[in-house]
Amino acid sequence: MAKSVQTSIRKPISAQAVLRAVASSTAIETGQNIQQLENKLKQPSSKFASLKLAR
Repeated sequence: MAKSVQTSIRKPISAQAVLRAVASSTAIETGQNIQQLENKLKQPSSKFASLKLAR
């Protein structure tokens, strides 16, 4: 008896999907509005502009 193996191709996760996931998770934990958190995350922030991320 031969088993059939299914392979699936995953779509890459978009930045918008990550942003939405972070906003909704934070909203659940803090009780804030998801849309407001999304808008806040979309705004550029210069708070840590001088820090360089490791590559």
